[in-house]
Amino acid sequence: MPRLAAWLLAVLLALPTGCGRLSAQELPPLDGSAWLNTAKPLTWKDLRGKVVVLDFWTLCCINCIHVMPDLAKLEAKYPNQLVVIGIHSPKFDNEKDMASIKKAVLRYELAHPVLNDSERKVWDGFGIRSWPSLVLIDPEGKPVGQLSGEGNYEILDQEIGKLVTKHRANKTLDETPRPFELERDKLPATPLAFPGKLLADEPTGRLYIADSTHHRVVVTDLTGAAKQVIGSGRAGFKDGPAAEAEFNDPQGLALDGQTLYVADRKNHALRAVDLTAGTVRTVAGTGKQSGFEARRAAGPVPAQGASLNSPWDLLKVGPSLFIAMAGHHQIWKLDLAAKTLAPFAGDGREDLLDGPPLGAEFAQPSGLTTDGTNLYVADSETSSIRKLPLSGDGRVETLVGRGLFAFGDVDGAFPNSRLQHALAVQWHDGKLIVADTYNSKLKLLDPVTKTLSAWVGKEFDEPAGLSKAGGKLYVADTNASRVRVVDLATKVVTTLELKGVEPPVALKK
Repeated sequence: MPRLAAWLLAVLLALPTGCGRLSAQELPPLDGSAWLNTAKPLTWKDLRGKVVVLDFWTLCCINCIHVMPDLAKLEAKYPNQLVVIGIHSPKFDNEKDMASIKKAVLRYELAHPVLNDSERKVWDGFGIRSWPSLVLIDPEGKPVGQLSGEGNYEILDQEIGKLVTKHRANKTLDETPRPFELERDKLPATPLAFPGKLLADEPTGRLYIADSTHHRVVVTDLTGAAKQVIGSGRAGFKDGPAAEAEFNDPQGLALDGQTLYVADRKNHALRAVDLTAGTVRTVAGTGKQSGFEARRAAGPVPAQGASLNSPWDLLKVGPSLFIAMAGHHQIWKLDLAAKTLAPFAGDGREDLLDGPPLGAEFAQPSGLTTDGTNLYVADSETSSIRKLPLSGDGRVETLVGRGLFAFGDVDGAFPNSRLQHALAVQWHDGKLIVADTYNSKLKLLDPVTKTLSAWVGKEFDEPAGLSKAGGKLYVADTNASRVRVVDLATKVVTTLELKGVEPPVALKK
């Protein structure tokens, strides 16, 4: 249906009965467990005269993450007329925790107030049914419409523009600047900022760290001594000399000789770093998120200029680069010789369904590893670990996990064991080490005995990346903004001491 018609249908059907006639005082109260990015709790009275967008989100959701750049663009376009308020309504148990939400606000670089709606009271008050959902409220406190899903920038821009024009003419628009007290301004800069993935390379003795919220890749030796920084530290999309290139939330890394591939997540691109020449080039992606039609690609397409959708992890196997395409809920494959891309597994629907690779369903795949014969996938939104043959034949099989809303912290035999939003896996000695991210633990999955067991306890804060070298497991301890090292023989955990790694110049305080 046309987008404008979809908007009108949302106004008529999605809002609670009579919502369009409510006064500001009758709107569901903004009372959650706590606020972030504001010095005090906000009320509807505080917001009188402003156009308001309520963004109902949860920190794990890739669709919610995709909405954030659109909201940032609208905030920049209407700086004194629009107030965006994030209503964080959790899916996972871990997402009720204020500390986790605060880290997400910092990690996603949000610059508007966020309310912890831990019991979903505001969610229920507005009749919200799915993430993400957006509610538009006019300067007199009257709801105008509700949208669900991503890709609605044009509709919001159009409707906000109309409200600004109307209420400016009626003198009911408050255009006084409204600064907020942001969490990021309270903290000192750190050497790393929410590193998402890493890659340890034993032959060269190098550790490559996706310093995600610093928008760069940090290279050290395996003891933490700085060797190189790739990227200026500015969020952007720019090729060229390594020190001047720009990334936007880099995640997965893969090494092919002297070429380092980077999953440039927020740019929806794959970048290639020539480690000898010290240059960065784009091998796939345009800087813009691809449309959903790309999930149904009939065959390989040229990688150069192809559009991607939130590539989250990379794994090189022989002449192929496997891509956890989180935004399309698929695994893709880049043929490094032919320089072509194609979906490898997943039909693009977000769910948990086993079967032939291209008929199976994934939900935000975010981590990859291999035993040389099979590909293992940390399928985060179903809190599952999936297995499929590298050959592309056979079937996708779920090892642990039961569906989109089945999660927990349960060891033991399949199928009763549970994870909570696992983001990474690493093959080691016939077993899988799993970053059980929202439980802040490492688990051991044995595909032979079909059991999941505790391995290393709560010495982490939402670990999201794993890589091994020299008898050590390197862990991207994302929410602690550090790298942890686990001795694979003794399981002793230490923190990697970074030497000579500084925050980007612009962030130093």
